[in-house]
Amino acid sequence: MNSNQNHIFIIGNGVIGKALAVALILNGRKATILRGSIDNHPANIENIQVLIGDEIVEAEVLISSLSHYEKLDGTILLTNKSFGNAALSNKLKDKTGKSPIVFLQNGLHIENSFIDKDFDELYRCVLLATSESLENNKVRFKLVAPSPIGIIKGSDEVLTEIVNVLDTSLFSFRKEQDIQTLIWKKVISNCVFNSICPLLETDNGIFQRNEEVLAIAKTVITECLSVAKEHGINLTTDIVLENILAISKMSDGQKISTYQDILNKRETEIETLNLAIAKSALLKGNIAVPITEMLGQLVKIKSELSRI
Repeated sequence: MNSNQNHIFIIGNGVIGKALAVALILNGRKATILRGSIDNHPANIENIQVLIGDEIVEAEVLISSLSHYEKLDGTILLTNKSFGNAALSNKLKDKTGKSPIVFLQNGLHIENSFIDKDFDELYRCVLLATSESLENNKVRFKLVAPSPIGIIKGSDEVLTEIVNVLDTSLFSFRKEQDIQTLIWKKVISNCVFNSICPLLETDNGIFQRNEEVLAIAKTVITECLSVAKEHGINLTTDIVLENILAISKMSDGQKISTYQDILNKRETEIETLNLAIAKSALLKGNIAVPITEMLGQLVKIKSELSRI
């Protein structure tokens, strides 16, 4: 893989995909956004604006459909909602060859459908950034820290090449050897934000503002950590809580993605968050996560009601 000539295919036309495409194009990379769930959508070039602090950066981005490509020769980034991965793995099976696939998605075990279909090069990214849609082609983006990428199935050599291709000053990445611990840390944090905030119809800052809400978050953390421990993940309540409070402070006033999805009458990723934790707890035996599961079920129902 030649990082100077590599074509980067971003599957998913959401806020992260748009921000990433702009960052890559402004740094001389060749990047295309592909709609994975909409076949035969006409290809067109759109001007995408990204608000970073008080500054707006923009680029012309080619947006097309996965169905227009017989082969994807380059690096494939999945920024689509993770509930679509099972169908997407079927669509990509004969298109990717040896091209590496990088998951830039939330959720637990979201890569399983690709593992089951014997894809060769699979890598997982834990996004350390916040984003929000402002208008159709304008998004707000804030980088928290370089986002770590690690190996699910692949090699350290290819991982190094992936990071070199993707890393820019606007949207930075780094290599990570212990990606599973970071995945669980992010998933548990998402279980807190993506269930409590939509149900209370409030922004991410609630956890630093309200002790009663923070107490519910602590209960969710405790339940999730009991499941993580069964998977050999050693995290502490203090580490996860510190992460949640930092995110809450940094994104005060901003709506979490699941709340945005419900407001826009879209399906949510709660199946790969709270409900995935509950499923994993059941498979591991006598682990109870009643609050985590109930919050997830309520979000699922709220989402379904919003789309009636």
